[in-house]
Amino acid sequence: MARPSKAFRWPRALAEALLLAPALLAGPVHAADASAGNAAGAVLGAAEPSLAGAKGQDVYLDVTLNGAARGLVHFGDRAGQLWASAASLRALGFVLPAGGADPVALHDLAGLQQQYDRALQRVTLTAPLTLLKLPETTLTVPGIEAQPVSAAPGLLLNYDLYGTRSTGTGGAGALNAFTELRAFGRWGVVSSTQLARSNHGSVDAQQQPRTVRLDTGWSQSWPERLLTVRVGDTLTQALPWTRATRIGGIQIGSNFALQPYLSTTPVPSLLGSATLPSQLDLYVNGMRQYNGQVPAGPFQLNTLPSISGAGNAQVVLTDAFGRSTTLNFSLYGTQQLLKPGLTSWSVELGRVRQNYGLVSNDYGHDPMLSGSWRRGWSDTLTVAAHAEATRGLANVGAGAAGLLGNAGVLNGALAASSGTDRHGTQLNLGYNWNNERFNVGLTGTRTQGQYRDVAALSGALLARASGSATVGYNAGEVGSFSLSYLYQNYPGQAASRYVSAGWFKSLGRQATLSLTANRDLTDRKLYSVFLNVSWALDGRTSASTDLQRDNAGTQLTASASRSTPSDGGWGWNTQLRQGGGQHGAQGEVNYQGPYGRYAAGANVVNGASTVYGDANGALVFMGGHLFAARQIYDAFALVSTDGVPGVPVRLENRPIGTTDASGHLLVTPLNAYQNNKLGINPMDLPADLRIDRVDAIATPPDRAGALVEFGITPVRAALVTLVDAAGQPLPLGSRVTVNGQAGNAVVGYDGEVYLDTLAATNQLTVQTPEGHCTARFEHHKQSDGGIPRIGPLTCKPEATR
Repeated sequence: MARPSKAFRWPRALAEALLLAPALLAGPVHAADASAGNAAGAVLGAAEPSLAGAKGQDVYLDVTLNGAARGLVHFGDRAGQLWASAASLRALGFVLPAGGADPVALHDLAGLQQQYDRALQRVTLTAPLTLLKLPETTLTVPGIEAQPVSAAPGLLLNYDLYGTRSTGTGGAGALNAFTELRAFGRWGVVSSTQLARSNHGSVDAQQQPRTVRLDTGWSQSWPERLLTVRVGDTLTQALPWTRATRIGGIQIGSNFALQPYLSTTPVPSLLGSATLPSQLDLYVNGMRQYNGQVPAGPFQLNTLPSISGAGNAQVVLTDAFGRSTTLNFSLYGTQQLLKPGLTSWSVELGRVRQNYGLVSNDYGHDPMLSGSWRRGWSDTLTVAAHAEATRGLANVGAGAAGLLGNAGVLNGALAASSGTDRHGTQLNLGYNWNNERFNVGLTGTRTQGQYRDVAALSGALLARASGSATVGYNAGEVGSFSLSYLYQNYPGQAASRYVSAGWFKSLGRQATLSLTANRDLTDRKLYSVFLNVSWALDGRTSASTDLQRDNAGTQLTASASRSTPSDGGWGWNTQLRQGGGQHGAQGEVNYQGPYGRYAAGANVVNGASTVYGDANGALVFMGGHLFAARQIYDAFALVSTDGVPGVPVRLENRPIGTTDASGHLLVTPLNAYQNNKLGINPMDLPADLRIDRVDAIATPPDRAGALVEFGITPVRAALVTLVDAAGQPLPLGSRVTVNGQAGNAVVGYDGEVYLDTLAATNQLTVQTPEGHCTARFEHHKQSDGGIPRIGPLTCKPEATR
């Protein structure tokens, strides 16, 4: 029951006292309805004993505890000191020792502050949280829920044509074409990619033009299950210590991309408590990320944003009196862990693909089986396992990644292989830590014996030992520094060791300076030093100068470019090179339009020149229509306005285009499995159109399209003024039927009624308080699409027709 307002508390208390007076005179106090005003629950007992003592009195006070209204509670007033039963105090949330005094004097509770107002029959209590056991409040930000995924059937062709020709005597030329043919619908996506090559005027010209098939496959996903199935050419899933293998076969596994709003990493919980109801503000690394209200008592804050590395969080509590309390927390965020209970898995069965990009259908003879599994064991530990096998080889391993508090993430794995008298093991260890200024990364892998995996059987060398170390430091205005070391040792090859150091600094908002030095520690004659200065002249135009020094000499390069705008337009880039045994220049102009991207350029090196050209785009057949577009590698949507052309369409409140002559617009790209907001502005449309909706959410699957229909219907509409035989407007609220159609329109002020279901010739039937009348008129559509005003029309009573 809601707490009574202050204006009515004392009459209520007086009434209850009068009602209870006979009982007080006769014997023990019998409480009134225990539920009245009692938020604490069962505070007023059915037959509570008196708490008045020898010279006191029983009172029922309106209680406020730590800023929260708790309703009426039975007290004993003994010379201005309040007493309460242990049961009543426990119901309010007080923690009392078992077997203690009963009743309890409030002044005996250490730290309890009380403000007793006899006139208004109320008491305000403020207790330290050590005296109370209050329910914990959990604060979360409501998650974003993706709309159901929808896909319409269609076909898509991506293409990229690239040609070159040398301009010298007997110059060589080449033409390459990359294509992807894709079919999609509710049943999934089927795609096939090809690469065609043709050479002439060169040594390779003796080769016949040929086409190589790259990848062909079918895939289907179930977002509610986080499950994807792929049949055809695919890659096996890899863990940090394993290698992916290209196969032709089947893959079944989890896919977190199907629910992009799902948080997959552990979310730190911040625990605290508020003595009074307070305003809560959360700051992460100095930036406010959340604000809300918390009642008195403990709370748990689960609204932290994703962070990378070590960070700090501050929770600021401000109570009604303006007093602030700050709680400090240390955090560490990483993408290497899964949140507790979340599992990622994948199983593959097929044959290893060989000579990829060179031969269309070269698969190994022996089938292989692979499986990977990861699970978030706790907020600080994620465990993993992997196994793969083929004829003559079995490989199995297990690993884990653990969070070391704020000290970083340690991961490790141990794997073993066996087969055909060859056995071996592999140990992998890694560590990384970073914050806003520093980053450290260490990783190392070593094999023992004759350790192998499936990829090694196909000729992909496996390093006997490899390792890397990186250190970075952001020194603020001085710049950022980095140092790295790399070690690799492959069978039959000498071990290689490289060291690299770098420095990067921003020169204001529009320029940057970087310096990088590399050295081969195995062959100290091999080194390189690279200096770069870049300027951003405006939002699209930039220039840079590079100076490179290595064992081959010194080279100077100057470049300038202007990027093409995302909504279409022209761009260009130029480059001059001098030194290092060569000199040359390069220039290109490019254009990005609604139907593709096109580029042409020339390159000159030591007097030999080459010209080239590139054109890429896509063709989409969907909804019975063919559309040209830029290349599409993600999701998209086809907007339909029911044949109405020239309708402006917006994507996330940005103008994206207008519908064509058939009332369609292909919108690309969209984010797969996410809520993409599409809309139209009715103010941009003629008034004689009926619009079913102005906003829509498109949630297409990956590499497929959704059909979004806005339901725009041309109508004959008019604002008609109706009068009676005396020339007076028909009464307000009269109901109008058009040509006997179902549904009525209502007459407004001055006899006006808006009608949008008209024909060329119309008859109106109007029901007025006096009876029925009719009116007839002709409707002529206006050339500008406006709404004509018709009338006044005399509505003739049916009896006089």
